[in-house]
Amino acid sequence: MRRERLRPVDLAREHGLSTQAVRNYEEAGILPRADRTPHGYRVYTPLHALALRVFAALIPAFGHQTATAIMRAVNQGAVEDALTLIDESHAQLLNDRTTLAAVEKALRDLAPPGLPAPPHPGATFVGPLARQLGIRPATLRKWEQAGLIHPQRDPRTGYRVYAATDVRDAHLAHQLRRGGYLLNQIAPLLAQVRAAGGVAPLEATLNDWHGRLTLRGRSMLAGAAELHTYLRSTAESLRSTADSTAAPSPGPA
Repeated sequence: MRRERLRPVDLAREHGLSTQAVRNYEEAGILPRADRTPHGYRVYTPLHALALRVFAALIPAFGHQTATAIMRAVNQGAVEDALTLIDESHAQLLNDRTTLAAVEKALRDLAPPGLPAPPHPGATFVGPLARQLGIRPATLRKWEQAGLIHPQRDPRTGYRVYAATDVRDAHLAHQLRRGGYLLNQIAPLLAQVRAAGGVAPLEATLNDWHGRLTLRGRSMLAGAAELHTYLRSTAESLRSTADSTAAPSPGPA
């Protein structure tokens, strides 16, 4: 890659950043270290500009924190560490797709509303339900406070009793939480499911979830393509530097 000299403002303009942000990115390891002029001014090159474009492409795919870690690893020569971070993100995306499929299956298997009030053979208590979901009983109580589930109380013991509809709602809440939804987003969705007697109100949510996963997958492809270009350019730059260092100086005429 050619050794054209660029100023911080030249990098900043392309991405709508301040020159201080560019310097901060260098300090964070997102950009490789810049050379300095005799007066101490930073001198950037097209390789730095490419690194900034790669970082901008990685953010929507992996998030700011992971994108920073990937660029830092690459610039430190720890390419394997960067690839591990990418592999972990792909694994998380696959897990999120699996979670979405589980949510959709849970919705298809929903029991009809209007089940008899507890206690009945489908009722359960906080401990068994928490173990069934793999969460703490305190989480179920928190969901109750947020209006996600509405267990009744045993009139003799005062224990919470979760009817089949409560168990259903707890499963849906658990899957939606795994999908990244907040409690204040889940509560109105479950209320709509109960009021409508079906899962139609969640169709738009599921479509949005599919869309976000698809966008993330495509962003990962785009970010990986940019990173591949950067890795190749970095290798070429290192070879060029090594060749210029090893080249013998011309002898006397």
